[in-house]
Amino acid sequence: MPNRRIFIDKISQGWMIASLATILLLPVIIGLALYMKANPLLEQQSLSTLLFSSEWLPSQGKFGFWPFIAGSLYVTLLAFIFAAPVCLFAAIHLTQFASKKLIRWMYPVIDILAGLPSVIYGVWGILVIVHFISDILAPFFNTSSSGYSILAGGIVLTVMCIPYMLNMLIEVFNTVPIGLKEASLSLGSSYWESVKHVVVRKSFPGIISAFGLGIAKAFGETIAVMMVVGNQVKVSGNPFDAGYPLPALIANNYGEMLSIPMYDSALMFAAFLLLVIILSINLIFRYLIHKTTRK
Repeated sequence: MPNRRIFIDKISQGWMIASLATILLLPVIIGLALYMKANPLLEQQSLSTLLFSSEWLPSQGKFGFWPFIAGSLYVTLLAFIFAAPVCLFAAIHLTQFASKKLIRWMYPVIDILAGLPSVIYGVWGILVIVHFISDILAPFFNTSSSGYSILAGGIVLTVMCIPYMLNMLIEVFNTVPIGLKEASLSLGSSYWESVKHVVVRKSFPGIISAFGLGIAKAFGETIAVMMVVGNQVKVSGNPFDAGYPLPALIANNYGEMLSIPMYDSALMFAAFLLLVIILSINLIFRYLIHKTTRK
């Protein structure tokens, strides 16, 4: 019997270690595969040219990825600016001030929004957001726009990210021991002061983590953003202009234009670039979490 238990323990430990190793190796395997497919393009052109050139002429062998990188960053930044304060204040209200009846209503709504396919958000963006921008918002700012723009992509992406980030923030605030808030109240603090200086401050690493995961998720969203962003290869600081994010480049062109020399390698480089950027975002936020946790 003792030998049998030892054998079972070793088998259990073995498959757990194997599962962990598989999870750890997956990003490495994916990254190596993408790099190997993108390597022919990297051998022909320098990395700086690929990253910072704005010339996208595949038929002439010119692959400048800067318009796609800028489009992805711009859409993601707008989505974060719109979504972060809404999610933060909504999470504080739901966990600290809201009635139980409201909470019972909100949780199913958040779950429904989180579970909707991205194509539904894209259709909603075309039917509502695009027309709102072209007919109301752009004329209000004395400009013209077709509605298919960076701003439309940012708004749609905001709505998609809200349930994801809000769920994480709610869980973060719920993990704060109630005794800390009660101790603050017993010392004479108002309820809002206790929430602001105790609950939010104690949850700060978790807030950064939620924002970081939200940004990483937003950066890689494809279908909904692709449907409303315009998909024009250009670099513009005007949010009413069209853009072309990296995920949309891959989704729009893979399988259709691979007869062009090096196009397959260029799309694989775009995917590799997307992986590297999302990895970098996660590492930056992990560093911020580490610094705030130490403080």
